[in-house]
Amino acid sequence: MKRCKILYVIPASEQGEVEKQLTLLAAGVVKLPGDQFEVHVAVLSRTEPISLEATFRETGISVHFIPQTWSVDLFAYGRLKSLMKRLRPDLVHTWCFAGNTYGRLAAIAAGVPKIVAGEQGGENLRKRTISLAIDWYLAKKTDVLVANSAGIVDFYANHGIPGEKFTVIPDAVSPARPNGTNGTNGTNGTNGTDDMTRKEMFAELNLPPSQYVIGMAGRLCPQARIHDAVWAADMLKFAGEDFHLFLFGDGPERDSLLRYRKDLCISDRVHFWGNRPDVPRFMPHFDLFWSTGLHEGASHAILEAMSHQVPVVAPDIPDNRGLLIDGVSGCLIPEFAEDFHRRRRELAKRTTELLKSPEKRRELGQAGKTIAEDRFSPEAMTRRYVTLYQQLMS
Repeated sequence: MKRCKILYVIPASEQGEVEKQLTLLAAGVVKLPGDQFEVHVAVLSRTEPISLEATFRETGISVHFIPQTWSVDLFAYGRLKSLMKRLRPDLVHTWCFAGNTYGRLAAIAAGVPKIVAGEQGGENLRKRTISLAIDWYLAKKTDVLVANSAGIVDFYANHGIPGEKFTVIPDAVSPARPNGTNGTNGTNGTNGTDDMTRKEMFAELNLPPSQYVIGMAGRLCPQARIHDAVWAADMLKFAGEDFHLFLFGDGPERDSLLRYRKDLCISDRVHFWGNRPDVPRFMPHFDLFWSTGLHEGASHAILEAMSHQVPVVAPDIPDNRGLLIDGVSGCLIPEFAEDFHRRRRELAKRTTELLKSPEKRRELGQAGKTIAEDRFSPEAMTRRYVTLYQQLMS
């Protein structure tokens, strides 16, 4: 039986979530069966991402770099079209806006039989009108659109792309190694990455030890509503809780948040660590994980926390309901009709209750870990993609 030749088209960004998902799908421990699929990867990149190349080539996957100098680059489009004509893939699967735009235009011009486009993550919910117009046009020439959450489908349906064009395939999260800590107060243990203890973590970050550690990870943008977290941290400090709030990530709101932290005189409790590739080293030592964003898609950070058995406190929005069950596998904070004062107070209140109950944190963390392993495993994601590709090619 002839193998299906797949060409994935992605924009390069080292440590990006799309790269992680594609790596799990095409080059992970549980990957596309080699007797059914021949995999190639085209990377739109200004510089060759060495670690990404090594990851794929170690597993025998052909990697093709397409230099992209400008946002609108006809040379990159021409090279990608030539690659497709030479490879003659049976199916092209594109990811992210740049990959979706260049990849689908080239696939259409090269006469590729089947085209799949992935619309993943919160970037879709921040698109401008011109980007949405491009998506609308190309969707008509795409066989299947893959979303990682129902919220992404609803967003595009509200912008004129029919929901029946989509299939929902949740992202996967790599399981945490079993020797990690369990996110309960004061646990000193290994995190499954480099055996860093909680004491060593504080020493590495040059911080005094605290009773609790609350973590966050993601882009510092208006939609993430990080001001909610800083305000709630101020309430926890006022209530006498001994904690540190770690925020991993960067973005346009960083300067505003630093000023807000200074105004609240809470710099000793709230710490911005920027973009770091080693967040999993710290995550097993979190007692709680906060997510405050209004539009997340399916939050990779929440899934990471769940896989490390860290109880999650997050807004009660549709995408989070697809990950967490309030009071069972996490804690969902009502939106209170966008009354941010009530929402922030509730975040502080529910956090205080959980910090005082290690048994409840352990219960929520274990339930979240079970859900992450059962529903969001690499095995589950790979099965769904194999089924999709088989249906398209048949």
